[in-house]
Amino acid sequence: MKILVVGGGGREHAIIKKIKENKSVTEIFALPGNGGIASDATCVGIGVKEIDKIVDFAVENKIDYAIVSQDDPLVLGAVDALNAKGIACFGPDKKAAIIEGSKVFSKNLMKKYGIPTAEYMAFTDKDSALKYLDTCKIPVVVKADGLALGKGVIIAETVEQAKDAVISMMEDKVFGESGSNVVIEEFLTGPEVSVLAFTDGKTVVPMVSSMDHKRAKDFDKGLNTGGMGTVAPNPCYTAEVALRAEKEIFIPTINAMVSEGRPFKGCLYFGLMITKEGPKVIEYNCRFGDPETQVVLPLLKTDLFTVMQATTHGTLDKINVEFSTDSACCVILASNGYPEKYQTGYEIKIDSDFNGEIFVAGAKLDNGVLKTSGGRVVGVTAVDKNLETAIEKAYKLTDKVNFENKYKRNDIGKKALSIKENLK
Repeated sequence: MKILVVGGGGREHAIIKKIKENKSVTEIFALPGNGGIASDATCVGIGVKEIDKIVDFAVENKIDYAIVSQDDPLVLGAVDALNAKGIACFGPDKKAAIIEGSKVFSKNLMKKYGIPTAEYMAFTDKDSALKYLDTCKIPVVVKADGLALGKGVIIAETVEQAKDAVISMMEDKVFGESGSNVVIEEFLTGPEVSVLAFTDGKTVVPMVSSMDHKRAKDFDKGLNTGGMGTVAPNPCYTAEVALRAEKEIFIPTINAMVSEGRPFKGCLYFGLMITKEGPKVIEYNCRFGDPETQVVLPLLKTDLFTVMQATTHGTLDKINVEFSTDSACCVILASNGYPEKYQTGYEIKIDSDFNGEIFVAGAKLDNGVLKTSGGRVVGVTAVDKNLETAIEKAYKLTDKVNFENKYKRNDIGKKALSIKENLK
């Protein structure tokens, strides 16, 4: 089968490596892909938002199945456009992708169907939002309604900071039209957990939980990034919490989307906070998380491509989806200065005795030489019997991948180990 993967980051590299394990997959194209993905798929320079070009390419190359794994093309309706040409896809259609595309929609959905989340108010008018902030308990969270490259969420420690966030979003348009509407919600406290789930619109199968590390610097200091590393499973996600999450959040969300005439098929990401009252939803994503995918998929024992097809065809209840009981750790190697200013164009050198998983995110091929081209350059993942040894192995592997201005956090997984120790 000829497969098309829409996207070009570390998440896509992890997906491509995993679907290559299926013998029916004969050829993989990545649009646009990247310099590292080029070793596992044919990369084509078509952007993820160029929906018409994506469809034309798929038709011309007789693609059998498409995997749309990035938020922008999903929200823009790439699955709908491909389906219209008879090409089956992994991923939600435009009506369902709104669960990530609009925070106002998702918050209203949770409120309507009693799915636990933070208290909130949504605003289309700047002055009303500013007036409301005078009544809020601080800290408070201000969110742009639409997609904003993971940067549209501000945790304000003062009323002034909150008002500045509203003005920058709604008046200054720092996130474009994504900030035309805003959500102001209460600040929740507790450990965060990421849970990805396969779903065909009826059945939901949660994957292994994970813990992301968003801040740029050690000990959760510095600016928010797209993620500097992950570990799986997340020790905060106990069997008791998992049971409550499935009963109170996962199944109700899938059923709510059906009731709204927006059945969700693909991978639904649940960003959870484990509060004193139990698990609550911080956010939904309509696709695999990045870099959560880089620790979750290496633990998947069942054939990924088979599972993906089952979500498309509504047969997920017929598949026994299994995950390893091992642990995984992914450490991101970034360009120093990320997520602000940084330099690129440096050669990436990988030692010949590298023995682990490497998922390339921000790199390009320059006359056959792999060079840095982004902030997050590669994710290095190790799997082992327990979390402590997986973390140790991952950090040893990072020493075998080098480029000028390489930067990494040195504490990925330390918090998880501390929590795990306290649970004993």
